[in-house]
Amino acid sequence: MAGIAAAAAGASKARRCHASNPTKQRKVAVALQARGGDDNTRVCIPLEELRNTDVDKVGGKSASLGEMISQLSDVGVPVPGGFSTTAYAYKEFLDKGGINDFINEKLSDETIYTDVNKLMEVGKAVRDKIMDTPFQPNFEEELKAQWLRVSGGDEKFTFAVRSSATAEDLPDASFAGQQETYLNVMGYEDMKQKVHLVFASLFTDRAISYRHDRGFEHEKVQLCATCQKMVRSETGAAGVMFSLDTESGFDKVVFVTSAYGLGETVVGGTVNPDEWYVFKPTLAEGKNAIIARTMGSKLIKMVYKAGGGSETVDTSSDERGKWSASDQEVTALAEMAVKIEKHYGRPMDIEWARDGDDGKLYIVQARPETVASQKKVGVIEEYKMLEKSSDVIAEGRAVGKRIGSGKVNILTSIDQMAQFSEGEVLVADMTDPDWEPIMKKAGAIITNRGGRTCHAAIIARELGIPAIVGCGDATDKLAKGDEVTVSCAEGDTGFIYKGIMKFERNVQELGELPPVGMKIMMNVGNPETAFTFGQLPNEGIGLARLEFVINNAIGVHPKALLNYDTIDADTKALIDARMAGYGSPKEFYTQKIVEGVATLAASVYPKRIIVRLSDFKSNEYKSLIGGDQYEPDEENPMIGFRGCGRYTDPFFEECFAMELEAIKKVRGEMGMTNVEIMIPFVRTLDMAKDVMEVLEKNGLKRGQDGLKVNMMAELPSNVFLAEEFLEYFDGFSIGSNDLTQLTLGLDRDSGLVAQYFDERNPAVMKGLEILIKAAKSKGKYVGICGQGPSDHPDLAKWLMEQGIDSVSLNPDSVIP
Repeated sequence: MAGIAAAAAGASKARRCHASNPTKQRKVAVALQARGGDDNTRVCIPLEELRNTDVDKVGGKSASLGEMISQLSDVGVPVPGGFSTTAYAYKEFLDKGGINDFINEKLSDETIYTDVNKLMEVGKAVRDKIMDTPFQPNFEEELKAQWLRVSGGDEKFTFAVRSSATAEDLPDASFAGQQETYLNVMGYEDMKQKVHLVFASLFTDRAISYRHDRGFEHEKVQLCATCQKMVRSETGAAGVMFSLDTESGFDKVVFVTSAYGLGETVVGGTVNPDEWYVFKPTLAEGKNAIIARTMGSKLIKMVYKAGGGSETVDTSSDERGKWSASDQEVTALAEMAVKIEKHYGRPMDIEWARDGDDGKLYIVQARPETVASQKKVGVIEEYKMLEKSSDVIAEGRAVGKRIGSGKVNILTSIDQMAQFSEGEVLVADMTDPDWEPIMKKAGAIITNRGGRTCHAAIIARELGIPAIVGCGDATDKLAKGDEVTVSCAEGDTGFIYKGIMKFERNVQELGELPPVGMKIMMNVGNPETAFTFGQLPNEGIGLARLEFVINNAIGVHPKALLNYDTIDADTKALIDARMAGYGSPKEFYTQKIVEGVATLAASVYPKRIIVRLSDFKSNEYKSLIGGDQYEPDEENPMIGFRGCGRYTDPFFEECFAMELEAIKKVRGEMGMTNVEIMIPFVRTLDMAKDVMEVLEKNGLKRGQDGLKVNMMAELPSNVFLAEEFLEYFDGFSIGSNDLTQLTLGLDRDSGLVAQYFDERNPAVMKGLEILIKAAKSKGKYVGICGQGPSDHPDLAKWLMEQGIDSVSLNPDSVIP
């Protein structure tokens, strides 16, 4: 549909120009009177004439679209035009049809809000009454005139007809999906019918229940119909984006989702979409700002039906294995989201579509985000499992950060609402907003389908109920009456455990860290938790373990990827399943490290983050896919082929080069110069010299573009030759775990000698003192990132007294 945005913008400009023409103004006044009176009695208004202050006239959706058409079309936010019916038209319809008294009588019965069957009966009676009542003649006349204006009389011109409620999309309430949406509406008669259905949808069971629970008086909410030119995304793609992270409330990212076809599959939760995070600060600098991506299954797409309406069809295997939007499109969408957020002055929930005909991107809706942005600032709520279990029945995408438990009740239809009891775990193929009256009774929600931005996820967040969506097979793996624990507190992946397990909930006031004589940094290795932990008071990340990213996001031995063409078929099949969407095995490995490091760096930007390059032991590398073909059997891997010794060995040279390529991209192309690197297990001065040459050979020269290279001081040789090692590095990050075990000559993994492991042993503390003094004497950085300061506050105090620059703690120790 070429020229959608141009038509809307042109109409907006024409309106602004005509305002100063007295002849035109007189004609407009006459036209208004012909339609039944002044501006407040118009029954239809073109979208381009509306502003955000017109919510009381045309509802939140129409007012917001008009605002964007008139205010943002000139700065690169294209919005399709159209028109809106008005609240006046709706009130007039209810009054003249005698419907008001009928509705008020039916909804005054308080028992319908606790009796699901009664609610369904009353809702149907009200909707039938509305549909049986014809529109008033002046409304029909203007509805047809607006249809002719926009469509040019073309019976095949397509519209999207959506609800727009006068109490809708307020900053503290989401009416997402509470009323109906109709797509691919063709011809005037079809449009008139769909507007009628939209009016009736103010009284769906879910909408009645939602307004009652949120304290909105039914008679004070009017419904308008937004009639908007349809974007031909059935042959393109569409999705939802938020101008913050919906799970943590982290506001420096735009969260973008996308799937093929019409966007209702993403909004309604019937598809697991592709997802991206775009970092706002580097986006503003023109850098490559996509810091993370996750490929969704995209099993279906919604397309036009011949003759009007829409239907879902299966996607092809080729579509499922590709990204539904390009990096350039995701970046352009994020730029639009930032502009919309800036204009409205608050985080926004935005729907977008890519037209399959002209290939252009359009914004089709924007409303205030109502959950993450409303969380109390300076307070953190934390749920934590108190028991460990390997008995995971199913997993999917976590919605929220909470934990719930109870007995499973599997529902296959909304008609089974009455069979659901308070506190049960709702399990369904998917839930749409029709299910809201029972969702609020659930102890947790589990679905086979859906993504983290669907209506069900939005409502679950607002209700504060843990939900896991997109499990794929939860209805097969769970049975009615099963006792389960639903955990959304362990990152982006939600886990459904067998049985009722113990967990705890803690609420803490964050406040400000009191001034102390050293910087408090954090140990964070999991990108999935970074946005939450990044909001704790901190001075950056003192230890980001790269092996966490490699193990969880990649899971394949780097040698197996480099030798992809010659590996066995079974291993190749496992790799193929993991690297869908990436051009080559090498790109997959490098890009996943890029995304992990960039996400961690973004969480504390512009504060420093010290990334420890990979420090897997041979037995840990062996556990990766393909690893058993490349790794030796070592008697004691803890002091074997690891760390710096690998980096400078010809066997690992090409593997290490991929890590360095990723770091170089994060710092250069992505502009995250807050990233520093740390080299672990540097046994000798020759190793230090050699690794610096390897770094420089791969484009990471110490000091160039502000790059700092630190050494993990964790060996007795590092203590004895502290000043000499500092000739090669910008500072020390003390690894107290290995330093303790190697100083005391014990295996920290052995329970037989565990009682002797103590970082406060005088020998260990002597080593710590030497390292701190050496760094101070040379004016270089020294921090500690081992477990010791997190476990022993007295050790942290002693380190501060010795003059250490920073202590890096586990996040749960930052706020005790």
